[in-house]
Amino acid sequence: MISNFRFANVPNIIFGAGKFSELYDIIANFGKNVLYVIGGSSLKASGKWDEITSEMLRRTINFYSISIDGEPTPTLVDEAVKKFRQKNLDLIIGIGGGSVIDAGKAISAMVPKNDSIKNYLEGVGDKIHDGKKIPYIAIPTTSGTGSEATKNAVITEVGPEGFKKSLRHDNLIPNYALVDPKLVVSCPPSITAACGMDAFTQLLEVYVSPHSSPVTDALAYSGINQMKENMISVYSQKFSDINARSAMAYGSLISGIVLANAGLGIIHGLASSIGGLFNIPHGTICGTLLAESTKMNVKRLKQIGHDGEYALMKYAIIGALIAGEGNKVNIDASYYCSVLIETLERWTKQLNLDSLGKYGITPKDVEKIVKKTGLKNNPVNLNPEDIKEIVVNRI
Repeated sequence: MISNFRFANVPNIIFGAGKFSELYDIIANFGKNVLYVIGGSSLKASGKWDEITSEMLRRTINFYSISIDGEPTPTLVDEAVKKFRQKNLDLIIGIGGGSVIDAGKAISAMVPKNDSIKNYLEGVGDKIHDGKKIPYIAIPTTSGTGSEATKNAVITEVGPEGFKKSLRHDNLIPNYALVDPKLVVSCPPSITAACGMDAFTQLLEVYVSPHSSPVTDALAYSGINQMKENMISVYSQKFSDINARSAMAYGSLISGIVLANAGLGIIHGLASSIGGLFNIPHGTICGTLLAESTKMNVKRLKQIGHDGEYALMKYAIIGALIAGEGNKVNIDASYYCSVLIETLERWTKQLNLDSLGKYGITPKDVEKIVKKTGLKNNPVNLNPEDIKEIVVNRI
């Protein structure tokens, strides 16, 4: 029996190597007053920014730019909006990693508002965004967050009372997601690793989510299938292989589509609390916690017996897929759950993912982290001691 489900809108998606060249024709559909939101240095270092500016001038399109270094903060968004609100923008284009794309998404949403973004953040402010925005095009240069396909922008304020919260509305989904794997080729190995594990985390958490559906299951499975063979190779010997980069870009895109429809679990609950308290890249948090969190979920699912069988089998199906035995009809759940966990542990080592301790987190910080952490859409209930163990094991 197919359960009831809802499925959110997706952007107009243009995917493929070399598809970036279609950007300029898309711009013509919106107007001639454009703001580019770009990363701190990588786009300029690659020479791509020079190409963009040259083409914009050739086409006599008026444009501005703002560089984003790090995850977007309320102050950054408010200052950008104040600077560009009077420019009569027709279009905003975000080109970069997840932080850049989220920043562009937030700026596009806040330009029509004479207000601080803090007032609209979930769990922080008391206002609800009405969805009015400047049209937005998202162009990822990493394969990680899938933000090019989501309806929320994650905003971070780091500190003792810090937070990592979303500005969210169905209409904030980008008008276009232009995904060109060629733009990811220059992504450094460490960022490739963290972003890849972030996308894989999202796919896996969605697949086992209590709110998954046949549609999200099919999409998440296809994304995992593309990423499983390329996670390590694209980090090491195939970093410039466009086929491997395409597979990772596809998995990342799909992860954004499905997370908007089924939600995420304990790993992203921890990413929210840890990211608000400490200055740690989001992908690093997710990647370094993936194996430990999966191990804990499987352990607790086994303990609850019959009620945990469905989620355990879903973990096992992914284990079988990773083992190259995805077509097996009869699956030994315990065995293939072990295969999945062992693979994730191996990937964590092979990708040289940083421990949390590298960023100053110590065992005495764990209680504070656990108190701020929610389970979100985790497949099994975890108690505070379970969550503490996950964190401690990655310090």
